[in-house]
Amino acid sequence: MANTHQTINPATEEVIQTFDITSDAQAREIVTATHEAFLEWRQTDFDERADILRAIAKLLRKRKENFSALMTQEMGKPITQSNDEIELCAAICEYTADNAATFLADEERSLQGGRALITYQPFGVIFGIQPWNFPLYQVFRYSIANIMAGNSVLLKHAPNVWGCALEIEKLFRDAGLPGHVFSVLLIGDEQADALIEHEYVRGVNFTGSPRAGRIVGAKASECLKKSVLELGSNDAYLVLADADIDKTVANCMQGRIYNAGQSCVAAKRFVVVDSVYEQFRDAYVEHMRQIQYGDPTDPDTRLGPIARQDLRAALHDQVTRSIEQGASCALGGAMPDGVGFFYPATVLEDVAPGMPAYDEELFGPVAALIRVQDEEEAIRVANDSRYGLGGGIFSGDEAHAIDIARNLFDTGMVNINGYRLAQPQLPFGGVKDSGYGREHGGFGIKEFVNIKAVLIVE
Repeated sequence: MANTHQTINPATEEVIQTFDITSDAQAREIVTATHEAFLEWRQTDFDERADILRAIAKLLRKRKENFSALMTQEMGKPITQSNDEIELCAAICEYTADNAATFLADEERSLQGGRALITYQPFGVIFGIQPWNFPLYQVFRYSIANIMAGNSVLLKHAPNVWGCALEIEKLFRDAGLPGHVFSVLLIGDEQADALIEHEYVRGVNFTGSPRAGRIVGAKASECLKKSVLELGSNDAYLVLADADIDKTVANCMQGRIYNAGQSCVAAKRFVVVDSVYEQFRDAYVEHMRQIQYGDPTDPDTRLGPIARQDLRAALHDQVTRSIEQGASCALGGAMPDGVGFFYPATVLEDVAPGMPAYDEELFGPVAALIRVQDEEEAIRVANDSRYGLGGGIFSGDEAHAIDIARNLFDTGMVNINGYRLAQPQLPFGGVKDSGYGREHGGFGIKEFVNIKAVLIVE
């Protein structure tokens, strides 16, 4: 294995920085130090932890310009979206600081001949293996809740955003978090797999592909360690006959191009009933045609590059195979020339089962349009997926849409008449091949705590 790793700017293909890879021995030392930090950190109270989280949020906003520029440089996120991500991370810190003491407060239960307490105690070292698509959010999502719960945290970040990983570690330290309560490991996948076995690692939080998730989940299970897996999706958005087409098109476009479509919870399949299909298709294609890729450092750019060359090649292969199998390309679909890993806004029609655009997750700005006869077929097609993270419904009848979302949509979250990303106050996570466990909203903070019963006989 190489001892160094270079990060590449996906918009310019220039080398950004060269990093030394953490050796196995160094990694084990860091795990031990993180465990020792936990032994001290778990003794702190909620007020002390909350003060540090609020300091992190404040300092993050102060360093917003630098963090935004680094995210955009390392993975190509348009600069305005980098700014959005920073605000979301700061909000996660503040929401957790304000509410964690309530979420983890002792509970009293009745007990014959006495009383009982239910108390929540931190596990220990929680190992996070995180992807590159939201370089800050993916880290804050799991680490802030666990730090507030009294755990310590390890981070193995994606190699193309190691600059972000180290800056997050510095941010936490500068905001007053004690050393090694949060620790970064610059390691590869094989090293990460081995560290799951480490005696001081008590839980694993992973975000990535189902294939990798199965490996991580199996390893954690083999070691009898709890895991939370967020494994992506192929989210379906239903357009019903009574939908406001103008509003629907605007939201579906945003849901597909945000972060160059490189989001697990992006809108990917658009399942449209026959009576409004052509109206939706014509308007959607025209809106997508207006989206031109460009320099992600320009505040006016809405579509940046794909994060890596291999990821763009894989996306184009999925598009090509879908067309070969009968899909028609209404827009885009051609690999562009020139510098940078850009891919055009693309719309595929006549998408059917067996095609990559129907069955697989397309991690890029490629929309799959699926025409169905009626609402019943739309629901069937939406659920006809091995994934189950998110989705959406567009309808003029809100109550009816809520009923579909509550009872018929086989996912962890559903948007109605809009498109939203994860929110600090709401649970986030999926079912089926989209993984298990939840983040945010008071749910994530209980994933890696010992729910302990204390029985008191009087």
